[in-house]
Amino acid sequence: MIMRRFIFSFFLLVGFYLTAAASAETAGMRSEAMTQDSIYTPEDSVKSSENRDFIDIDSIGDAQECSLPTADSTKECNKEMVVTEDTTAFSKYDRRVYRYRRLWNFLIPTQFIMQYAGNMGVMSIGVGWDYGHHRQFETNLLFGYLPKFRSRDAKMTMTLKQNFIPWRLRLTDKCHIEPLSCGIYFNTVFGQEFWGKQPKRYPDKYYPMLSTKVRINVFVGQRISYAVPHNRRKFIKSISAFYEISTCDIYVRAMAQDSSIKLWDIIGLSLGLKMQML
Repeated sequence: MIMRRFIFSFFLLVGFYLTAAASAETAGMRSEAMTQDSIYTPEDSVKSSENRDFIDIDSIGDAQECSLPTADSTKECNKEMVVTEDTTAFSKYDRRVYRYRRLWNFLIPTQFIMQYAGNMGVMSIGVGWDYGHHRQFETNLLFGYLPKFRSRDAKMTMTLKQNFIPWRLRLTDKCHIEPLSCGIYFNTVFGQEFWGKQPKRYPDKYYPMLSTKVRINVFVGQRISYAVPHNRRKFIKSISAFYEISTCDIYVRAMAQDSSIKLWDIIGLSLGLKMQML
């Protein structure tokens, strides 16, 4: 039953991502057309002042005087937006729609991730978002499959992961490496056997500051990426292979309480693939 749910979640995520990618392309074309035809920014007013009917004085600088041709060739100075008679006035509704679409475009996932191990299940799949000035931040949402082993049933996990990539080194025109990737992620297991608050069957403060429902993990790792040539791109912009070395809060606590537990006993290795879609 759990395996079927995992397979269903996999195809659901793939379908969601393909639909989102198509919607992103359509929304991007609409937004671009709307920007050119409806929304006018200060930067555009400076770059295309010869082809437009109005100029934003503030975008040029703190000019003290301005000269505009009029019927009687007089000079008028105004530090606000100057609009001629032929300019079409755009309503607040148009600008709100543009901001609304831009916000939803930001929520479209840009990555598809598959990861093996890492305290989040034997295999995990999910989507991610990259952002920042240099795309150095990533947020991933993953769902994993955990076989039953000695338990009664198999289980599913959910992981919220935050990555940070400080820099990238280019090897070739199509290949680069990320010498360091690090971050933190929170993992939970779906099932009644796990609890967030200590059950009443245990004495008070028997397990202080311990929850079996949510695990806090930290990791470091490295990546290597290959950019798909433009003339061969269909769904994938680039693909990355990575490894991570991680541990969780309960392992660190065990090592702190028991001197016989070494560092090698509390860390684990995970492998994965990341496909950049947008």
